[in-house]
Amino acid sequence: MSKQPLTDHAERLAIFQKWFSDTIPHNKALGLKVLDARRGFASMQLDWREELVGNPETGVLAGGPLTAMLDGCCGMAVATMLKNPEPFATLDLRIDYVKPATPGQPVIAEAECYRVTHSVAFTRAFAHHGDAKDPIAAAAGTFMLGTKGRPVRPRTLEPGTLEPGTLEPGTLEPGTGGA
Repeated sequence: MSKQPLTDHAERLAIFQKWFSDTIPHNKALGLKVLDARRGFASMQLDWREELVGNPETGVLAGGPLTAMLDGCCGMAVATMLKNPEPFATLDLRIDYVKPATPGQPVIAEAECYRVTHSVAFTRAFAHHGDAKDPIAAAAGTFMLGTKGRPVRPRTLEPGTLEPGTLEPGTLEPGTGGA
């Protein structure tokens, strides 16, 4: 069977939701939702929930869930750049908190993987309430490629979805660039 390009947006989102939220236990516990995934770019949403609040007096989300979402979103952006699935791990993640998240509102993370070398991938990201130019937090991350272990993939995919390993450069979105 030949590999088919992963060009259907809904199918791509469902696969990345499974790989990066539903399969990774802390992402699943946070309820992260994949909003977008295309070559070099990923976006997730963290809904406000009372149990994620850091200060009950203000209702502001704790920094930990935001950090976890930014880390996961950066990692998903890295995964969109890999020719073949391979394990990788966060090497460094710097986060600058610009302002508190507004209580009761979901937070969106958008990440870009802008460079991949033989052993390291470089990312940058923003968390915001819908306007990336008005960030809650900014992040820069590096990821070590080829770490021990197997790539995290669900064992089964829903009927009609593509086989694992169909993600190749240039197949995520027709006409998109790459590194």
